[in-house]
Amino acid sequence: MSKLRLPGWMRLNALASRMLNNPLTAKIFRNTLPYVPNFYEIINEQCDVCAEIMDALVGFMETNEADMGLLVRDLEKRGDEIKMRNMVVLNQAFVTPMDREDIYRAIVSIDQIMNYAKTTVREMEILNLKSDRFSLEMTQLLRDGVNALKSGFHKLDSTPVLAEEDAEVVRKAERYVEKVYRKAIADLFQVDEQIRALDSSQPSAIFEEVVTMFKRRELYRHLSNAADRLAKAGDVLHDIVVQIA
Repeated sequence: MSKLRLPGWMRLNALASRMLNNPLTAKIFRNTLPYVPNFYEIINEQCDVCAEIMDALVGFMETNEADMGLLVRDLEKRGDEIKMRNMVVLNQAFVTPMDREDIYRAIVSIDQIMNYAKTTVREMEILNLKSDRFSLEMTQLLRDGVNALKSGFHKLDSTPVLAEEDAEVVRKAERYVEKVYRKAIADLFQVDEQIRALDSSQPSAIFEEVVTMFKRRELYRHLSNAADRLAKAGDVLHDIVVQIA
């Protein structure tokens, strides 16, 4: 039976990765070829900021304090600067230790998670919403998923095969968020029970309650979408593990 042959670009990229990680050949490359950035480090830096943002977002959900929301926005701005820098580094790189497209997808997917953290704060501020037990739980699960994503990307340079466990934790976090989302929606639209709790002689109160319900639905949906972006980042981590492990 003939052995399975990898595509040429995969064999070349794997060879380049081994040569760059070998001290002797790496020294030769440094003396003869343009500088090769450490893409493991620059992606790890982006993951670190993403984890900080999710910690701040959980803090915002726990306290509803404006200062925590401001911290989320400041960290997202820092993350955006890192993303733009990483894109420039990628575009100028002579060779990469993994597929160039996967590096691009990693940079973009991690940045999208940070964007969702910032826009969650902005939505709550614009809609004048406070957090509740469902939005807090969903955010805590997102934080757990981001921490697993960070752990996985940090393992790629040394023990990439172990990063697959983290990728699976990321995917599970997305599924848990979806379960909480469905519970939140089911609880939110228990209309009869909520209307009975209000004074029927005050129709304005009933109207305000209905408006609040739809505001909360927007928040829940936004957090659910953030979980989708988290799952995509986990898929990128998995793809890289398959390629280099």
